[in-house]
Amino acid sequence: MLVAERQQKIVELVNERKSVRVSELSNLFSVTEETIRRDLEKLEKKKQLLRSHGGAVSLHSDSLEIPYSKREIMNVEEKKAIAIEAVKHVEEGDKIILDASTTAWYMAKVLPDISITVLTNSIKVAMELSTKSQVTVISTGGILRKESLSYIGPVAELCLDSYHLNKAFISCKGLHLDRGMSESDEQQARVKEKMISNVDKVYIMIDHSKLGVQAFAKIGDLDVVDHLIIDRDTERSSILKLRDRGIDIKEV
Repeated sequence: MLVAERQQKIVELVNERKSVRVSELSNLFSVTEETIRRDLEKLEKKKQLLRSHGGAVSLHSDSLEIPYSKREIMNVEEKKAIAIEAVKHVEEGDKIILDASTTAWYMAKVLPDISITVLTNSIKVAMELSTKSQVTVISTGGILRKESLSYIGPVAELCLDSYHLNKAFISCKGLHLDRGMSESDEQQARVKEKMISNVDKVYIMIDHSKLGVQAFAKIGDLDVVDHLIIDRDTERSSILKLRDRGIDIKEV
């Protein structure tokens, strides 16, 4: 089987099953796991799928939110590195927002137990921080979105409007140089728009697969972004263009 044919079949299989593991693909196509990983890397760069920890996840039906259980295993090492860098920007006494992204959850796991206040719409983040005695946790409440284990809707938005905080640490489905930040779900986009509008500094935490992507619902333009934390696999030309827009960028 030709390489191009194998890669096309991989895309079809991932879209059909929604997710698939490297070991399965290796057995199916009778090639090494390293060969499959190279295939997945090339296909991700072509934006035909997303690599996950040990496999790949479909990008098909972009307007649907990817369940938390699948997002939790996508680009794990990149997200952990981004989270560790983000924590360096949190100081004692800060009042911050963490969204319901898996990167924010990794950030909650490594946050030191210091005197800070965290406002979040994430059940996972709130539970993780509940073990830290000095951290004050405020949950937005609202309509529970089971796919993301997050609160959305009017109650969540009203809660966010009730506070002014120092910093917001959020992720997004896509960050496009011309079309700004976007989410796969309109209600998630509205919540993140509220988060951004009620803080002094906005930190966007994404891995390279989100750059250049325009998802279903717009969150906001890039002029609201103060800091971008992203992995080192990002194309240099994109980094330079973002810096030209006045965004401080930390590569990890």
